[in-house]
Amino acid sequence: MTGARPCAAEKRRARERGGGQGPAAGAAPGRERRPVEAAGGMSGARGAGRALAALLLAASVLSAALLAPGGSPERGAEAEPPRDLNKKRHVELKMDQALLLIHNELLGTNLTVYWNSERCYHCLLQVLVNVSGSGKPGKPSIAAIAVSTQHGSILQLNDTLEEKEVCRLEYKFGEFGNYSLLVKHVHNGVNEIACDLVVNKNPVDSNLPVSIAFLVGLAVITAVCFLRFLLSLDDFNNWISKAINSRETDRLINSELGSPSRADQLGGDTQPEAWRPRAVPLRLHCVDTFRGIALILMIFVNYGGGKYWYFKHASWNGLTVADLVFPWFVFIMGSSIFLSMTSILQRGCSKFRLLGKIAWRSFLLICIGIIIVNPNYCLGPLSWDRMRIPGVLQRLGVTYFVVAVLELLFAKPVPDSCPSERRCSSLQDIISSWPQWLFILMLESIWLALTFFLPVPGCPTGYLGPGGIGDLGKYPNCTGGAAGYIDRLLLGDDHLYQHPSATVLYHTTVAYDPEGILGTINSIVMAFLGVQAGKILLYYKDQTKDILIRFTAWCCFLGLISVAFTKISENEGFIPINKNLWSISYVTTLSSFAFFILLILYPVVDVKGLWTGTPFFYPGMNSILVYVGHEVFQNYFPFQWRLQDNQSHKEHLTQNIVATALWVLIAYILYKKKVFWKI
Repeated sequence: MTGARPCAAEKRRARERGGGQGPAAGAAPGRERRPVEAAGGMSGARGAGRALAALLLAASVLSAALLAPGGSPERGAEAEPPRDLNKKRHVELKMDQALLLIHNELLGTNLTVYWNSERCYHCLLQVLVNVSGSGKPGKPSIAAIAVSTQHGSILQLNDTLEEKEVCRLEYKFGEFGNYSLLVKHVHNGVNEIACDLVVNKNPVDSNLPVSIAFLVGLAVITAVCFLRFLLSLDDFNNWISKAINSRETDRLINSELGSPSRADQLGGDTQPEAWRPRAVPLRLHCVDTFRGIALILMIFVNYGGGKYWYFKHASWNGLTVADLVFPWFVFIMGSSIFLSMTSILQRGCSKFRLLGKIAWRSFLLICIGIIIVNPNYCLGPLSWDRMRIPGVLQRLGVTYFVVAVLELLFAKPVPDSCPSERRCSSLQDIISSWPQWLFILMLESIWLALTFFLPVPGCPTGYLGPGGIGDLGKYPNCTGGAAGYIDRLLLGDDHLYQHPSATVLYHTTVAYDPEGILGTINSIVMAFLGVQAGKILLYYKDQTKDILIRFTAWCCFLGLISVAFTKISENEGFIPINKNLWSISYVTTLSSFAFFILLILYPVVDVKGLWTGTPFFYPGMNSILVYVGHEVFQNYFPFQWRLQDNQSHKEHLTQNIVATALWVLIAYILYKKKVFWKI
C-alpha cells in the first residue's frame, strides 16, 4: 500500500527511484535514467503466549545472525572491471544491478544500445549507452554500464549512423554479475554480425536471504506446533505439572516468604481451572487473525521488504505481495463493521447515537491520515500548499463511513438460529440486504461510467494505462486516465502523491495518487464484500458446513468474474488487475483470495481450535495503534539503524524482519496489559 513515510525514508526512496533501479546508474548527464492457548489448565501452560512471543523475537535474532554476516565483499569483486578497462570505466553497482561490458569490434561503426524491461508493457526503448567503433582490428571499443536485474532485460543495438538494428536479445541478468556483450563480424561466407553474451563472473543469489528467513520461520512454526502437541498429551502434562509443583513446593518451604495464602493461591491456579466452564467467545478469532496477517504484511512491505521487487507495489498492472495487504485490510474492516454494529444494536444502542459514533470515527481516521501520517512533511513544515489529501487512513475513513451508514440505515435483526430446513439454506444473507446491494451496484456503475466514458483532455476515452513511455509514448501525461484526471482537477497536483510506483518503470512525470477519489468507490465495494462475509458468519452461526459452502461459492464466483475481466492476462484483459486504479478486477481477485483465507481460518481457528491465531491475533486486536505507530516511529531505533552495507538485500531484510517482529511483540504486550486504542 502507498502509505505515508517520514522524511528520511521518503528522500531515500526518491534516490533509489532515481538511480538505484535504472539500467544505467552511471549514465551521462542528459541521458534518460531508469530509474497458547493454555492446555490442561496447568499454570505452566498459561505462559504459552509469552513463550511464543519469545520464540518470535528469537527467530528475528536468529534471522539477523544468519542474514547479516557482514558486508558484501562479493559485490565489490563483481563490480571490478577487467584489466583492459581503465579506472574511468569503473561502475559502482547498486542493489539489483549487474555490470555489462559492451565490446564493439566493428571497425568504424558506432553503436547505440537501447534497453527496456520485459515488464514494461509496450514501452519505448530507452538509450542505455553509445559505443564508438573499433579503431583497429582486435582492439574493441568497450563501454561499461549497469543494468537492472529485477526483471528480464531487452537489449537492442542499432547502427548509430544508419539507425538500423544490428542485433536484439533478451536476457535475465543476475545481481552483481559481470557480463560481456561481444559485437563482431562473423566470416562464414556471409558477412553477418553476431552478438554473443558471455558471463565473466557469476551473480550472487539475491533471494538466498529470503529463503533463509522462510526456513527460520518454518522452523519456529514447527517448534510451536510440536510444543502444542506435547501440551495436548496427558502424560506430558502430568510430568510438567509434577515438575513445576515440586519445584514450587520446595521454594515455598525453604523461603521465609512462603505463606498458606500463597499456597492456596497457587493451588487455585492448578486445579479448579480445568473444571471452570469456558465462556462462549464473544469475538471470532479468525477475523482478528486475518486482520493481523494483513497488518503484519503491511508493516513489513512498508518498511521495505528487504528491498525486493516482489515486496514492492507493481509498477502498473499485475500483483505483488505488497498489493495484497491493503484490500484485505479493507475487506476485514467490512466484516468487522457488520459484526460490531450488530453487537452494539443488540445491546440497545440507538441508531442515532451509533450514527454519531460512526461519523466521529471516520473524522478521526481522516484527520490522523492527513495531519499525523503524511509523507509531504518531507517538503517542509506541513502546510496546505503541499499537503497530500488522499491517503490510506483517509480512504479507510471514507470507506468506513459509507459502508457503516449504509448498513445502519437498512439494519435488520439477525436471526438467533437457522434451522436446517431448505428455506433457511437459501440466499437469505443476500436477499435480506437487497437495498445495500442495489446501492453498491449503482456505485460500481458510476465507476465504470466515469472510467470508460469520461472525456479526458489529450487522452483517449477509457484509457487505463500508465502514461509516460508506456503505449509507445503516445500518452505521456495520461497516467491513470479518468482516475488521475479527476484527482488533478478536484484536488490539484500538489495535493497528490508525488512518487507513484509507475515513475520507476514508465518514467511518468505527472502526480498520481493510488488512494484517489475514483478508486475509493471500489474500496467501498471491497468493504461491502467483507460485510457479506460477516453476515455469513452470523446468519449461519453454529452451521460450519453452510458457512464453508458459502465462502467457497463466493471465492469461486468472484474468481470467475476476475477471469472474465482479465482473460487470465496481466495486460491484455478488458480490465486488468491494477492496484493504482483499484480496478474492479483487482477488487474481485483480492476478495476471492480473502474468502479463501477465511475458508481456511474459520474452521482452523474458531471451529477446531487447531490454531489460536498467534502471533497475528495480537496486532489484529490493536490495528490502528500498530499501524500509526509503525509509520510514526519508522526512522527511530530499534526499528531502523545504520546499515554496514546499504546495498545489501540481506541487511535490509534483517532490519525489516526485526522491526516487524518488534511491533508484534509490542502488540502482544499491549494485549496482555489490556491496552487497546479505539477510535
